[in-house]
Amino acid sequence: MLPLVLVATMMMAGCVPQTADQVPAGMTPSPTPTAACPVVEGVDLPPECAPYDPDQAMAQNERYRDRMDMSAESTAAARGPAEEIRTALEGVRSSGSLSVDAVAEAITRAGLPYPEVQGDERAVEFGVSAPEGGCVFGAVTADLVTIEIGGYIMDGGCLPAVGH
Repeated sequence: MLPLVLVATMMMAGCVPQTADQVPAGMTPSPTPTAACPVVEGVDLPPECAPYDPDQAMAQNERYRDRMDMSAESTAAARGPAEEIRTALEGVRSSGSLSVDAVAEAITRAGLPYPEVQGDERAVEFGVSAPEGGCVFGAVTADLVTIEIGGYIMDGGCLPAVGH
């Protein structure tokens, strides 16, 4: 246990002993990392580096796109609306008038309000909250309608933000 005077002195000095005689017995100061450095096989990092794995960091950075789990009940409740959306979007696709507005309107008419919709006249991605949680999401092109059921993305919502 450190004497109260030493503890108070260390706290006032920002927890860093000012002289070698102020370091408690058995303790040795170590350098504090001041930079993050990627781990490279066969390379020793200097003591001022905090090592990190760049591949793992990139994988962690993409986690916002991952979907949360959905309960079986929520998935079952989304199946009917997903089929209604598929039917509505097949009508948009076959009409030749594919657009963000046409897809959003078709999804809303199918019974799920406030869809997230992004794209252009070549391809439109969509996502909308399902009746009991989770999402109905997919894409529409001139040739194909795809629909899936899944949980919200880690970032929240049903689609990643444009540009991510």
